Amino acid sequence: MGLLRDESLVASWENFFEDRYRSEIETIALSYPEKRSLLINYWDIDKTDSKLTDVLINQPYKAIFNAEEALRNIDVAAENELRLHFRVYDLPETQRILIRKIRANHLGKYTAVEGLVKKVTEVRPKLQIAAFQCQKCFAIIRVEQEEDILKEPTHCYEDQGGCGRVSSFKLLPSLSTFVDSQKIEIQENPEGLRGGAQPERITVYLEDDLVGEIAPGDRVVVNGILHSMQRRRGSYRLTSFDKVMDARSIERQELAFEEVEVTEEDEREILNVSKDPKIYEKMKQSIAPTIYGMDVEKEALVLQLFGGLSKKMPDGTYIRGDIHVLLVGDPGTAKSQILSYMSKLAPRSIYASGKASSAAGLTAAAVRDEFAEGQWTLEAGALVLADMGIACIDEIDKMDEADKSALHQAMEQQEISVAKAGINATLKSRCALLAAANPKLGRFDEFIPIHEQINMPPALLSRFDLIFSILDKPNRKIDTELATHILRTHKAGEVYENITKSRKSKHTKEEEEALMANIMPTFTPEFLRKYVAYAKRNVFPVMTDDAMELLKNYYVDFRGSSEDSVPFTPRQLEAFVRLAEASARVRLSDEVTVDDAKRAISIIDQYLRRVGMDRETGRFDIDIIATGISHSQHERMRLIMDVIRRLSSQSKDGNADVGDIIREAEMQGVESSKAEEALDRLKRNGQIYEPMHGKYRVTEY
Repeated sequence: MGLLRDESLVASWENFFEDRYRSEIETIALSYPEKRSLLINYWDIDKTDSKLTDVLINQPYKAIFNAEEALRNIDVAAENELRLHFRVYDLPETQRILIRKIRANHLGKYTAVEGLVKKVTEVRPKLQIAAFQCQKCFAIIRVEQEEDILKEPTHCYEDQGGCGRVSSFKLLPSLSTFVDSQKIEIQENPEGLRGGAQPERITVYLEDDLVGEIAPGDRVVVNGILHSMQRRRGSYRLTSFDKVMDARSIERQELAFEEVEVTEEDEREILNVSKDPKIYEKMKQSIAPTIYGMDVEKEALVLQLFGGLSKKMPDGTYIRGDIHVLLVGDPGTAKSQILSYMSKLAPRSIYASGKASSAAGLTAAAVRDEFAEGQWTLEAGALVLADMGIACIDEIDKMDEADKSALHQAMEQQEISVAKAGINATLKSRCALLAAANPKLGRFDEFIPIHEQINMPPALLSRFDLIFSILDKPNRKIDTELATHILRTHKAGEVYENITKSRKSKHTKEEEEALMANIMPTFTPEFLRKYVAYAKRNVFPVMTDDAMELLKNYYVDFRGSSEDSVPFTPRQLEAFVRLAEASARVRLSDEVTVDDAKRAISIIDQYLRRVGMDRETGRFDIDIIATGISHSQHERMRLIMDVIRRLSSQSKDGNADVGDIIREAEMQGVESSKAEEALDRLKRNGQIYEPMHGKYRVTEY
């Protein structure tokens, strides 16, 4: 450490602290040792003395050592000697390096790395100064530890009161000095990756008061010193090294989409666009313009992008603001294409396929690997990594049953609990879910309850705010328009490829522009990403009394219109609110107006007409989604159960004959086909059983 000491550098730092940070140091002294770090903005140092920042960037160990020495020299009349950590944050863009761009020339420099926390180990004590006892003269010898491998004294040092002989030594943990340490793994932000690139990772070492503050899924900027660590194979030391980072300070990205930079010029353009009366139409046209139609679905996706307001109540209750959307439909209706487009469009989005994802892959897992030297570590899955963004999950119906159950908490409470291998943790998954599913029978049948068509439990289906069935029905007018759109899209692509790659192209730029006009989004994905980020950061709309009155009356009147069935539940009312808030955010409005409420009502009305209508009665019935059985079916099943009970009590053998059951049901107004269907369902549910062929009895619990 003597090599690092530089008296002139210590004096420069002392002057800097006295001028700019005297009051902060005095404040820290009052709560020392709970607080033991002085956080300093890089630009404060740069304005005062640019030579200091030059040393900090290029010789960080020297700069930090001398800065901490200077902090020790500052007299603040504290009871104990202050040993403060010197931590610098907010580095310039030139020092912010992408993980995949880290090279050998960056080693030993003070840099900033941005990314997602993928894994976190437990906090462990690490030896800083080891105390050894000489087994010959019993003197205590202290050795500073700088590497991972324990460094023992070579002999009994005389300058520490030892005998000077070569001896064996015993480590004394009670007299040694330890520091808290933790290891985290940071992965590149997914939105920075394009194509099939695999995200790269870097290991970061945290010490002392930096530990224990970071959880998997957090988005952070780590400021620290990059260095290399020698790799080993058994007892051999290899010539290739791993790149690692010693963290000096950590900035957590708490605001929505902090990684999306919005300049003053962008802000002016955003505010200008928000005043356009056709803003909703233009937003719709900017969502997957190559896909024809789907107006209602695209409008819902625009609102999902902006999202409602998540609310934290005084009693600690959390109400989610994210809108969950499920697309169910016939094959070849561009569901996957929409998901893929949204995952590229939305800031902070993750794309995953249900078939290729396990519960750990989507939620979180406790894993045991080399990273934690054989101990258990917590690893974040797709929903945690998409925190504050959108998780696009294709083929969600193909997931295993155990994996689907992990989604319940992630969707409603927006948290994921992990209890495994002694790790009990709760991670945040504040993301909107956009999922696609295929019907089991190949095509969607409007007359069969939705939960029977897709392999998903009703309880999970009910957590989606919107479910859209996308049908592919022959219709000459629509088919003509669709075919024209698809063929024009292909021709536009062909002309573009021909012009850019063929040496003897006959086509002109004007022809290409004319063809591309149909499929060009009104707003570019880059602008839309900035618009969404700006809205989520700055716009927090509040409902007007008129909008509240409209939603309340609609909800009460609708439920009152059907005394038999439940058209929708309070969960749908919350969906109305979320959609109305998102609608106001599109206009960057601080008020949720009647028009926003009407837009929410219109979208939910479309969704319920498609998947929440009882085809027998022609009424809305939310039970079809929530329980998988409509109210009319439920009543019929109850009636059949009563008939079986009565007939069983009257028969000699205690069983009810199937012919008698159907006759009795017909006398009470139930068609024979419906009665057979109810019998089949009751038997499947285990509510009745068949002791012998053609005879039924009620299961008594």
